[in-house]
Amino acid sequence: MRKLSQLLERWASEPAHQKPVRTYQVSLPVHDAARLEALMEMYPQVGREALLREILSAALDEIEASFPYVPGEREIARDEFDDPIYEDTGPSRRFHELTRKHAEHLSTAPDHE
Repeated sequence: MRKLSQLLERWASEPAHQKPVRTYQVSLPVHDAARLEALMEMYPQVGREALLREILSAALDEIEASFPYVPGEREIARDEFDDPIYEDTGPSRRFHELTRKHAEHLSTAPDHE
């Protein structure tokens, strides 16, 4: 999981290399656009698209990590103290299912800009 705070460290030392799969167009409020422009000026070696891609990716990682664990009724394992671990029936489970579904579709579909 990438943390937003770790991006600054990495941007200072190396540019990002990820192949984009899908293009999205987004309009930003003036303040957010100004902050983005400031980051691009501070880290010109990263590039606009990589900067946006990494910020969005790190934010999605943090959102995913913030989903609450909601224990279901089905026991799926035992921990080191032999206490039961129950399946997660919270939003993270649905998010993972939908992510897999869309990843499958996106990996076979052409980019629609």
